[in-house]
Amino acid sequence: MFAAESYTSRHYIAIVAMACLCVLLGGPSYAAGAESLIIAGATYYEPGVSGPGWAWTDADHLELNGYAGEAIGAKGDLVLTLAGQNSVTESHAPDADITLCGMEVWGNLTFRGTGTLTATGSQCGIHISQAFVVDGCTVDVRADGADITDEAVAGVIAGDMAVRGGGRVVAAGAGSGAGVRAYGVYLQDAGLGAGAAGCRLSVDASWLDAAGADGGVACLGGSLVSARFVAPAGGAFGAGGVVDAAGAVAQHVVIEPKGATAPAGETGGGEVTGDSAEKSPTDASPAAGEPTTGPTANPSLKHAATPTKTTKTVTKTTVAKTTKPKAATATTAALPKTGDCNWIAASLSLFLLGLVLFGATYRC
Repeated sequence: MFAAESYTSRHYIAIVAMACLCVLLGGPSYAAGAESLIIAGATYYEPGVSGPGWAWTDADHLELNGYAGEAIGAKGDLVLTLAGQNSVTESHAPDADITLCGMEVWGNLTFRGTGTLTATGSQCGIHISQAFVVDGCTVDVRADGADITDEAVAGVIAGDMAVRGGGRVVAAGAGSGAGVRAYGVYLQDAGLGAGAAGCRLSVDASWLDAAGADGGVACLGGSLVSARFVAPAGGAFGAGGVVDAAGAVAQHVVIEPKGATAPAGETGGGEVTGDSAEKSPTDASPAAGEPTTGPTANPSLKHAATPTKTTKTVTKTTVAKTTKPKAATATTAALPKTGDCNWIAASLSLFLLGLVLFGATYRC
């Protein structure tokens, strides 16, 4: 009787083990990085493609080198390496998948490299649903508020923002439409549930120049490491953004590394050099209007949550495309995503282990 019960228990164990293996083998393969990329008016679903001034080399990595074109969008996390001078502008095509922004990422976005990027749009230069990091490169982001009403307008709209590694950022927002609230940097919750840990600005030994009629920087808090406020005088992080010594929201915020020396003829260290910085963010901001206490509502953005799929024939140097109607459904050749090879190897090992376990149990 004992032998029969032991035999039954061993079979239960074998069945459970095989069930677990089936779940593992049949489970989804999660690849880090963007699920799709919108660039130069086309949508791509697999990396390994390129065009004039850009290359999507891996799921989480996009390279720009001399790119000058329409808006860039991504669904998922993205690291963008900048080389040379680059620029992105809002797409004005009536059927565009991404509008109102020069760049829009539904995930985390990190800029790195030695190049520069200028991003312009009507509602925001760059919109990131989660964290935005500028690491060592130069970024100029502006929103002009054209045809925008009852929304927040900002150079940068993000969940969190960090500038580090000697990065330089100029951000300006303007607008004259009814109900427009203009900021240089606008950090919002975006429904991500980050709570008190979100909506924060950090600057580490880097430069930031942000201007807007309703606030240079709208955030819930922040920190400076090896950096200081140049403007406003006595600047500090308040409950709704950067405030001056009297507690009023500052319309112009300049942060620079401690000990930084402004170039000859300049009084502040926040301006970014180059063509995109010839116009001061202060000039780009409306002079009228009283400052508010910070973020009041999340802007409503049209985003690329369900981009139209397009069949592309792409080489490493040129892109030839055949656009299908919006209603059509196209299939793209399945390329291995990041981490798929490791997942397949691990799954095969688990399957072989399960066979050995099942065989040993059966012999018992």
